[in-house]
Amino acid sequence: MESTDTLLAAHRAYLLGWDVGSGAADDLVTYRSEVPHASLNGVLRVSGRDPRDALAEARDRLDGLPRIWWAGPDSDAGTADALVSLGAVRVARMPIMAVAVEETATPPTPAGLRVEETTDLEEFVPAYARVSGVVPDGVAAVLEREKAFAADGTIVRLAGRLEDGRVAGTAVAWFSREVLTLYFVGTQPEHRRRGIGAAMTAAALDLARARGVRTAALTSTPAGESLYRRIGFRPVGAFELLSF
Repeated sequence: MESTDTLLAAHRAYLLGWDVGSGAADDLVTYRSEVPHASLNGVLRVSGRDPRDALAEARDRLDGLPRIWWAGPDSDAGTADALVSLGAVRVARMPIMAVAVEETATPPTPAGLRVEETTDLEEFVPAYARVSGVVPDGVAAVLEREKAFAADGTIVRLAGRLEDGRVAGTAVAWFSREVLTLYFVGTQPEHRRRGIGAAMTAAALDLARARGVRTAALTSTPAGESLYRRIGFRPVGAFELLSF
């Protein structure tokens, strides 16, 4: 299985694909999407910087947008505590989970669901926006950034369709650094508790097998961790998410 450093580099590469600024400096990695949604703007890494100076520069880069700080294993030790001392609030702790693709369990596909690749962003983006907390007024900005997405890797968008063609589940499979990283795995509220999220994850893992990719990773919410554990994912680290 790939190293944690490689998993973190793949994660940074994906979020930098949303960036419209100049956030790739190694000591303070930021991304600014212009989307009014905190997880799509923020600070990915702080390395070798005084926290107060880093905060001032990050505010300049991200001014006017909701954003978060990802304080993880690739940031300086003590970054989260330093930010809290400067006024940050701890929003969540998200485990970084990984698995060797060939060691995953394959959950059953719910009856009537088919999972397929899609390039129809006009349909796909509103579907994942609905379950990801994107405000309705922000969907157009998400769509614009998805159309312009450009990063060091390959993105595959998966839609889980019901028999009537409606999109009930979504997943974004990101291939970078020889790792599959998963984003926007979600199920529409009216179709939850049917195994659709597990089926979306399994479909992405099938793509990884077909491409010869040996490692899969994701950052999980507390609500999703048990699902990913059943498939075989295990924590290899964690991000603390902070906000000012």
